[in-house]
Amino acid sequence: MDSSVGHSFVEVNGVRLHIAEQGRGPLVVLLHGFPECWYSWRHQFGPLAGAGYRVVAVDQRGYARSEQPGDIGAYSVLHLAGDVIGLIHALGEDSAVLVGHDWGAPVAWTTALLRPDVVRGVAGLSVPPAPRGPAAPLPALRSLLGDGFYQLYFQEPGVADAELVRDPAATFRGFLVGASGDSPRTEEPQPWVIPAGSTILDTMPEPKELPGWLTEEDVATFVREYSAHGDRAFTGGLNWYRNLDRNWELLAPFEGRRIEVPALYVTGERDLVGSFPGVAQLVASLETQVPRLHRSVTLPGCGHWTQQERPDEVNAELLGFLAALEA
Repeated sequence: MDSSVGHSFVEVNGVRLHIAEQGRGPLVVLLHGFPECWYSWRHQFGPLAGAGYRVVAVDQRGYARSEQPGDIGAYSVLHLAGDVIGLIHALGEDSAVLVGHDWGAPVAWTTALLRPDVVRGVAGLSVPPAPRGPAAPLPALRSLLGDGFYQLYFQEPGVADAELVRDPAATFRGFLVGASGDSPRTEEPQPWVIPAGSTILDTMPEPKELPGWLTEEDVATFVREYSAHGDRAFTGGLNWYRNLDRNWELLAPFEGRRIEVPALYVTGERDLVGSFPGVAQLVASLETQVPRLHRSVTLPGCGHWTQQERPDEVNAELLGFLAALEA
């Protein structure tokens, strides 16, 4: 990891957040997903900072070195969007470009939706923006995919938490390789469903070897970053999933509102998210939700971990988007 990446803490909305930072210039905030942290953006710091940007990757609330509120309700999307706005201002800036991957993408899209006065542009990796649906998401997902769909499996406090923390290194190897473009299970992407009587890692087992984009040092870094919260290492992130129906309720006042800032979308051809109900339709009609869409890009052979699996391609797309914003 580049030693010029600096680390510090900021307090935002009563929560202490860890940030990693490099470069000077217009602010770009990088928002990770599950189960990730600032280190997921290790390949983006140098290229973006070298192009003249102030790059800040945050451990979002509940993750890694950041504080983990105890209340499940403290992880709603409005809390998370509030953290982003608070972070931008805590860094002494009036505006920023947001880049989010996995869960970080909905946070970025929602923040852009609610605060276009602060968000100059937004890029989402893997997860496209989704308009608020006519009904709460969990009952709909249960009827379509059953109780084994991972977002439903994650709902019961303590269950997934204990399975994932039992052997964090195995968890990271299983997740990162299992959902990547190098996994046999993504040759024909399907929604991630955990069969009755199985555990998470039964469906995301440790691989025999790591692909070229992931090293044992990378895995060890993720494990180390998550170690501060002990047996609750994954609980903060899982609590985000436990707010899915609450998020639907909270966003009711904004139903029908579109994202009016410039936007970029990048996904992988073999990303499991693309197989989820309705996602293909969302991607096909992106301009309905984001009328100022810069580009929508699908990376051949890439799985879920977009910026880690294909850093050069993702960096090129981000730099092109950032340059277009400055033009």
